[in-house]
Amino acid sequence: MTVLEQGYWYTFTSIAALSIFADLGFTTIVLQFAAHEFAYLRFSDSHRLRGDKDHLWRLASFFRFMINWLGKIVSIVFPLIMVGGYYFLSIKEDELYWQIPWLIYSLASAGAFISSALLSFFEGCNSVGLIQGIRFRVGVCQTVTTVSCLAVGLNIYALGIALMVNVLVSGGYIIYCFRQTIKQLWQISAEYCYNWWPEFSALIWRYAVSWCSGYFIFQIFTPIAFYFHGAVFSGKIGISIAMWTASVSIANTWMTAIMPKMNMLISEYKWQDLDTLFNKNLWRTMLTIILGGGAYFVLYFWLHDRVSFFDRVLPPLTMGMLYISWILQSWVNSVAFYLRAHKREPLMNISIISGIWVAVTTYFCARFLPAEYLFVGFLSQYWVVIVVYKIYKKQKQEHLLVAEGDIK
Repeated sequence: MTVLEQGYWYTFTSIAALSIFADLGFTTIVLQFAAHEFAYLRFSDSHRLRGDKDHLWRLASFFRFMINWLGKIVSIVFPLIMVGGYYFLSIKEDELYWQIPWLIYSLASAGAFISSALLSFFEGCNSVGLIQGIRFRVGVCQTVTTVSCLAVGLNIYALGIALMVNVLVSGGYIIYCFRQTIKQLWQISAEYCYNWWPEFSALIWRYAVSWCSGYFIFQIFTPIAFYFHGAVFSGKIGISIAMWTASVSIANTWMTAIMPKMNMLISEYKWQDLDTLFNKNLWRTMLTIILGGGAYFVLYFWLHDRVSFFDRVLPPLTMGMLYISWILQSWVNSVAFYLRAHKREPLMNISIISGIWVAVTTYFCARFLPAEYLFVGFLSQYWVVIVVYKIYKKQKQEHLLVAEGDIK
């Protein structure tokens, strides 16, 4: 794959990340709401749900609500992403036929969003191990498909084809593992309807603001680099961010693995168990990202003059800015998981300010500074760590008040 194709590859992924405007925190809410209801339920050997009837009815009703919401969002947002992405990519007159690959990738993105929401629902039903196993297998299939497509010269087509494989494999696993559960929930929800809208709408708009802000915090760099510095440099930005994002995703598995359990403990008011579980996995998360990033720089200074791959990524100064930024972001992410498990979004205002700050400073950095300083604005916004810590301490104080019976 040429450096030009690499640039379009990562510009594709950044534009498709606008699917965040379809999600708007929805998949997180799905996991949380499912976990709070499942705290009083269990799976039988035949993978049918058993337990408190009221919570089973509520969970079934929420499942139907989720499906209806998915249908509406996918039919509105993804066509807009497809068309908008086409016109944005058209601003560069490079000699590369990207139109069909973009169509395939944007269509697959819609399917991936649907499967992600369904997996989040069942993950909330205390099926973390099973869902993580599915995601691992799907990831392996997607990676193998990507490598195979690149090996036979499909190049930029590999991105969309691999994501299509992701959708098909994850869909197959969902049907195979949860068909009995889906059938049961759908039948129950046909007879029982709970109005989820007041509770859902009170939270979704706050998540929506935070998630939209997140696009400008984490995904704005590649399009801006594409606009000001061309496809080749945006490719370096894209692959470098992808590396750090992968490292953070690996580190965050310590937290995502306990998200359903945290929600269940909060539903049962078990604060001490909650904090013990959270603190243990917070340290694991931070240690993973620190060691993973450190390993990259060791390999870079050892092999950069012998391995051509390092010519396709950003120089050490810029990568160092990303390293420090993502260490801080991993801590913020972990605390955000903890806070949002209470069915709240106390970080909305911080997300708005950070999104505006990063978007504006990145624009001016790209326009007036050398390319390697593109992430100065991203790094400079981590004063938010202090504010997030204060919100976290306030939440823990509220736990003490609840335990003492002062508030409910």
